Amino acid sequence: MKEFFKFTLATVAGIVLTGIIGFFLMMMVIGAIIASSEKQVAVPSHSMLHMKLDKLIVDRAPEDPFADLEIPGFEMVRKLGLKDVLSSIEKAVEDEHIRCIYLDVSAFNGGMAAAEEIRNALAAFKEVSDKPIYAYSDLYDQKSYYLATIADRVVLNPQGAIDFRGLGGEVMFYKKALEKLGVQMQVIRHGKFKSAVEPYMLDKMSAENREQRMVYLNSMWNHMLSGISQARNISVDSLNALADGIMTFRKGQKAWEAGMVDTLLYKDQVLDELREITGTAPKKGISSISVVDYARVPVKKGNSSKSKQEKIAVIYASGEISPMAGDEGINGEKLSREIRKVRQDSTFKAIVLRIDSPGGSAYDSEVIWREVKLAAEEKVVVVSMSNVAASGGYYIACAADKIVAQPNTVTGSIGIFGLIPNAAELLNEKLGITTDVVKTNEHSDMPSLTRPLDAFESSLMQNYIEEGYDLFISRVADGRKMDKAAVDAIGQGRVWAGENALKIGLVDTLGGLDVAVSEAVKMAGLSHYKLISLPELTDPFTMLMKGGSRNVRTWFLKKELGDAWPFYEQVKKLSGMKGVYARMPYDIVIN
Repeated sequence: MKEFFKFTLATVAGIVLTGIIGFFLMMMVIGAIIASSEKQVAVPSHSMLHMKLDKLIVDRAPEDPFADLEIPGFEMVRKLGLKDVLSSIEKAVEDEHIRCIYLDVSAFNGGMAAAEEIRNALAAFKEVSDKPIYAYSDLYDQKSYYLATIADRVVLNPQGAIDFRGLGGEVMFYKKALEKLGVQMQVIRHGKFKSAVEPYMLDKMSAENREQRMVYLNSMWNHMLSGISQARNISVDSLNALADGIMTFRKGQKAWEAGMVDTLLYKDQVLDELREITGTAPKKGISSISVVDYARVPVKKGNSSKSKQEKIAVIYASGEISPMAGDEGINGEKLSREIRKVRQDSTFKAIVLRIDSPGGSAYDSEVIWREVKLAAEEKVVVVSMSNVAASGGYYIACAADKIVAQPNTVTGSIGIFGLIPNAAELLNEKLGITTDVVKTNEHSDMPSLTRPLDAFESSLMQNYIEEGYDLFISRVADGRKMDKAAVDAIGQGRVWAGENALKIGLVDTLGGLDVAVSEAVKMAGLSHYKLISLPELTDPFTMLMKGGSRNVRTWFLKKELGDAWPFYEQVKKLSGMKGVYARMPYDIVIN
């Protein structure tokens, strides 16, 4: 027995010691990764800027030394900051080591407005530089092809194709499934276009929903066709005919014959051309630098004798608006505090609020609106809309002095809604579960998941929604200097593309973040300034430590559910909704 305990204790001690050693080794590895990421990046001569845009494009992303690690608990979605992409293009103009931009893009993993902003930056690059932009892929999707057409040379693999078939999207409806389950979704909304609730009450799109979707899809598609037509010298009618013929399932020869690409080459032939462009000897490796690495190359600073007190805050508001939002969304209290700190700091002369949000909590949207309104009374405030700035995303924008959006930004959706499920039939008749209640007052159990709303409660909730909608259009009317009736006419939950929103007065001008900054500089009367990005990004190591078991659980769930993960995430999000929402009627995925 003594020997047994001796060996048992030795084994336990060994396990503990191994765990401690393993922990310290892991910390050393992580430390080494972080240290290596902090080293200054050197750009070799005769290099090309390799723009491989296969990661999720977000407005800004932290420098992540763990990006290529496949370890449970680490973020699976690889992100690339739009800010890094744009700054890399701008730096490449003057960098004598960069000989060309190699646009290596197949599936562009970003929004329509992000593609527009990058394309515009590449167009600006061409205007001031004689360095070529070279685009190659074996399969261009529609957004990546639109992006590629700005290049000086567009190349396709002979066995490749261009996914070119027009824009479309689907909405999934749950009404019949809920009926089979015995769940009644009680809907309270204002706005005939506020179609977030339609999947629970209809089995197909309403006429209003179909109309609004067609308007903004046509606006985006026509804008895309116009850009392609100008770049490739192909008429819009011809491009539509090619889309009707579904180029997706046609080989490269057809795309070349139609003038959609300049030539058909295999990858080895492409490398030969890139060697010639960069001045690299035959069969030698081509020096290149990625966007992520190039973003870390310091900018050559010019001479400035002006005070550094003139600052512009670029405040990023990305994700769903929710009081429970963490690093992946917009927390009303946290964002308001950030705006307030800038408002009270006299060294900041202007604020550019960069919004990429479908909306969310109506209360949090109001909290943020209040701080934007107060800031606009003291400083210049300009809003820059990214891919989406709709519903609550528009609510927090409307108090600004000026609103800038891309032609294909999704915006508007001025309306609110609430959902209260009644699962009495599911519980009682399907599952045999009954409930009983005690209460001190007539409506103490309201809202309840086990009974329908009575007439008084329904009326109460509808009035609550009507008051919320009236407040929303009042905020817009005040900020945009419009009549409430005029706002209501273009409101009703209707979604607009940026190009349409400009015509109806919801935005002031078209452009990206650079245009918004220029407007802020002009309005504030600044000549020398510096941009300060806020809120400060949490470093990846801290995010890893904070994420803990939640990240590990998410990692395994994504692996297990695969393509079903987005549906699980949507149900989980729905179950966590509290209060009244000013949110986009759906998550838009344009194919």
